[in-house]
Amino acid sequence: MSETILIIGASGQIGTELTQALRAIYGNDAIIASDIREGSDEMMRTGPFEILDATDKKEILKIIKKYKVTQVYLLAAMLSATAEQHPQKAWSLNMNSLLSVLELAKEKYIKQVYWPSSIAVFGPTTPKQNTPQKTIMEPSTVYGISKLSGEFWCQYYHEKYGVDVRSLRYPGIISWKTKPGGGATDYAVDIYFKAVEKGNFGCFLSEETRLPMMYMNDAVDATIQFMQADEKDIKIRTSYNLSGIDFTPKEIAQEIKKHIPEFSISYQPDFRQQIADSWPSSIDDSEARKDWKWQHKYDLESMTKDIIMNLKAI
Repeated sequence: MSETILIIGASGQIGTELTQALRAIYGNDAIIASDIREGSDEMMRTGPFEILDATDKKEILKIIKKYKVTQVYLLAAMLSATAEQHPQKAWSLNMNSLLSVLELAKEKYIKQVYWPSSIAVFGPTTPKQNTPQKTIMEPSTVYGISKLSGEFWCQYYHEKYGVDVRSLRYPGIISWKTKPGGGATDYAVDIYFKAVEKGNFGCFLSEETRLPMMYMNDAVDATIQFMQADEKDIKIRTSYNLSGIDFTPKEIAQEIKKHIPEFSISYQPDFRQQIADSWPSSIDDSEARKDWKWQHKYDLESMTKDIIMNLKAI
């Protein structure tokens, strides 16, 4: 059976690129993008788009019926740094949207759900290096609390109602196509834009803050591969650890200087430093590599080369 996929939150950092990747695989008309606001020119031009409030279950169902949707990718969320400014709004968006979609899957309107989690589910008490799949999880941010709760809702709906819901714990995602969206790892996106535009960057984290990261190309590949994997290979129904690379602001700056020798960086840690300090510095994703054969392609060197080449070409 051919898939028809609804992406909720398609105008965000991941959704923008995931939408186009899925359209290339399944065909433009089979991927319905939706968001509270219009997407990029490319997104609007290449296939169906619906304005949609992710917390409105009735409207979601209407679109599911209109297009005969079989899968929902629920990407809408308020990210870590923004959520700390608006805790109640973040909780409402992040949780109500998930519960609405899980209910629709339980009621058999759709057969598969994808919902991303995050390294924000970990906290200050979590082992920082090679953070295992199962470990202490005491998140200290609203975003982390909502993602951890969501993971257990996913597992609950799978075990209780047989819902095929799948989730990945994304690290910081780095892209040159979309500007940062309000996360504590945003510096690793913004630094490339500023390096090419201005030749200098003021970083909101300290130079030795090591965080797990991933190039968008790898994140999109992982998501699609994961959703296409045989159901029997998906052993974890909370959320899989996912990892690519890890580095510090100092290390990324050194890599940029190989391409832009005059580049300079300064450090002014702000409230996001505390968020970043509560997260792991590296992630053990061996379960994903074992169960559904995940492998990343990009390291810091190849990612930096690709991003700067593309930004200079714009």
